[in-house]
Amino acid sequence: MGERVDGEADGRAALVLTGGGARAAYQVGVLAAIRQIRGPRPGNPFPILCGTSAGGINATALAVYSADFDRAVRRLAWIWRNFRVHQVYRVDPLALLGSGLRWGSALLTGWAVRQTPRSLLDNEPLRDLLQRALDFSAIDRAIAAGTLHALSVTASGYTSGESLAFFEAAPAVQPWRRAQRVGVRALLGVDHLMATSAIPFVFPAVRINREYFGDGSMRQLAPISPAIHLGADRILVIGAGRLAEEGRQRTEHYPSPAQVAGHAMSSIFLDGLAMDLERMTRINATLNAFTPAQRAAAGVSLRPIETLVISPSQRLDTIASRHRHSLPPLLRTVLSSMGVMRRDGSMLLSYLLFEPEYTGALMALGHADTMARRDEVAAFLRLGGA
Repeated sequence: MGERVDGEADGRAALVLTGGGARAAYQVGVLAAIRQIRGPRPGNPFPILCGTSAGGINATALAVYSADFDRAVRRLAWIWRNFRVHQVYRVDPLALLGSGLRWGSALLTGWAVRQTPRSLLDNEPLRDLLQRALDFSAIDRAIAAGTLHALSVTASGYTSGESLAFFEAAPAVQPWRRAQRVGVRALLGVDHLMATSAIPFVFPAVRINREYFGDGSMRQLAPISPAIHLGADRILVIGAGRLAEEGRQRTEHYPSPAQVAGHAMSSIFLDGLAMDLERMTRINATLNAFTPAQRAAAGVSLRPIETLVISPSQRLDTIASRHRHSLPPLLRTVLSSMGVMRRDGSMLLSYLLFEPEYTGALMALGHADTMARRDEVAAFLRLGGA
């Protein structure tokens, strides 16, 4: 029969973790608050886990330890509190100088010798960390034991342009295909995590089977969709950026390369989620206007999906700007040439700042934001008088 799953009588709960590089530390703060709100309960509150980019890594870690949610969150929190950039990408002089030379050479002579730099940064240290920290075979064991129903990790195909949700799930779950969206059953491993978190230009694409894949947030038109296909009846979404940004501000300076890149990152990581949530709200409102019997008589197979969204109450780029000097000196010098160390470049910085001063601040914010909505979270998890 497997371990008990919280609120299973009310349908399966899914956790959707979006992308955002170092911003994903915010998600761990939210999870720590959920752990506190649940108290010492056994079981797994989220039998369906869906992640994209760094959120895919967090989701996979939860899946590996799904038999003990308390332990899973504590382990994730320890890792994020102690993160350093050199554990994610190389910051030694040889690596940074080599990257600069390759990009410079490609810009000057690439037309003649067809040089193609793979990425700005080398994230091989992240691969080593994931291989050491995660027992991927535990995912299949958790599904067999009943503590996990499904895990999906989304990546974007550079050739097909499709958003692929690679999933490992109970036998009853079937693959799916929608416009530019595909669900593919797979035995998940480190390549899938490296692919889903391969921020364009920053980290290298990863080949899986016949295609190269990059960050799953690219062209992800419906970030919540995999959770629904995997059988979720209610969904908790943890974002990694504010869904409602401030209005336009007057500026006199031409945007730096870092500011332009940061703007592009926001489009990749935030816009799809906001639109998908808006679409789900409209669909739920329409479906709730009819009784289940009326929907069945009309042949409508859609069902209302309960959704709770937790996202940062503060701008994460502003927090990153306060901690920009925690980066290693040589990396600060390299990134300064792109304008990353300026205030208007802090958006890009917020994705790359894997240092405990910054990640700790995001975790604290995630915890505070969630505790401020304690009653909503308890109701979503069906905790009764928690």
